[in-house]
Amino acid sequence: MEWVLPDPFVIDIQVTQEAIDAYQHVNNSEYLRWAEQISWVHSEALGLSLERYRELDRAMVVQRHELDYLAPAFIDDKLQLATWIVACDGRFSLARRFQLKRVSDGRTLLNARTRFACVALTSGRPKRLPDEYQRIYGAAVVAE
Repeated sequence: MEWVLPDPFVIDIQVTQEAIDAYQHVNNSEYLRWAEQISWVHSEALGLSLERYRELDRAMVVQRHELDYLAPAFIDDKLQLATWIVACDGRFSLARRFQLKRVSDGRTLLNARTRFACVALTSGRPKRLPDEYQRIYGAAVVAE
């Protein structure tokens, strides 16, 4: 599979009936759900699990989503979703890019970007990225 950026973190997705809407294609909300899913799986693969977030009293919360829906997906489609961390300011925020492709024809169905802000879990207030986040997420940044 050819991707817009090098070295993606990729998950496989099989479209099931639950993802299909009244128009008989994948509902737009599923794309966003999949982006959240891969974000967690990627963070865990990097060593930052939900448990570690809780231990550090920090969370990366969505500040902004940008989703460009390019083509629909259908029941039984096999898809691949890729993500990259494309920015980490070392202080309060990071950004991810996403690309969703259909395996059968290689067509890109979605390009997306999400900006996250760091907050304390206990208060919900903005907080600096812990050193661990800066080190791990910072090392994973891919230049756009």
